[in-house]
Amino acid sequence: MDIAAVKKQSTLEREMAFMLRVAGVEVVPEFRFHPDRKWRFDFSIPEKKIAIECEGGTWTGGRHVRGSGFEKDCEKYNAAAALNWRVFRYTKQMIASGEAVNQIKEVLGEED
Repeated sequence: MDIAAVKKQSTLEREMAFMLRVAGVEVVPEFRFHPDRKWRFDFSIPEKKIAIECEGGTWTGGRHVRGSGFEKDCEKYNAAAALNWRVFRYTKQMIASGEAVNQIKEVLGEED
């Protein structure tokens, strides 16, 4: 992993990382999935092509819900889908409630 390219984790990403670790779900943070672009997933399980994205600012007008940021996210997620990745996107509320981790565990259980 290119350490210089790794961004500092947000509070939301740290919360998600903690919950995944407690649940015993092993993930790779900041995984670069695209062969040409520098896009990264917040977390991934590369061998299963599962991506986990933490979508902050949904109620405060954050980057993910404003025009330019939303459009860039669409481009990234569509490129991921074209490469057969399954992208799971979670808001702060979904992470805090445990819904996010529970769904990831269910998905992994279905694949095992």
